[in-house]
Amino acid sequence: QVQLVESGGGLVHTGGSLRLSCAASGRTFSIYAMGWFRQAPGNEREFVAAIVLWSGETAYHPDSVKGRFTISRDTAVNTVYLQMNSLKPEDTALYYCAARKGEMATAPHEYDYWGQGTQVTVSS
Repeated sequence: QVQLVESGGGLVHTGGSLRLSCAASGRTFSIYAMGWFRQAPGNEREFVAAIVLWSGETAYHPDSVKGRFTISRDTAVNTVYLQMNSLKPEDTALYYCAARKGEMATAPHEYDYWGQGTQVTVSS
């Protein structure tokens, strides 16, 4: 099993920045890729970004976050980060970290493990 714990969420004004962290523990050797998703009330869970742990290859939601958000990892401490800049009110959501044993993917159902989420609220 793999456990994921997110941190770093909070309340920020439009244009501000936050950095989310996701610490993995347990059978971390089984993880190939990790991703960030978000879900706003009444909406489906949406892909934000993903990264392959061994290579650093990344993927981003093309329309909503590319150019503003950056995903990175520190394999020494089994942690993935999401640096979020130029935040907008529409970025307000519960942000989830997820891990996958297979290749990088963008659909929530393709991920094997999930964290509990961290709330990000952007005020206008």
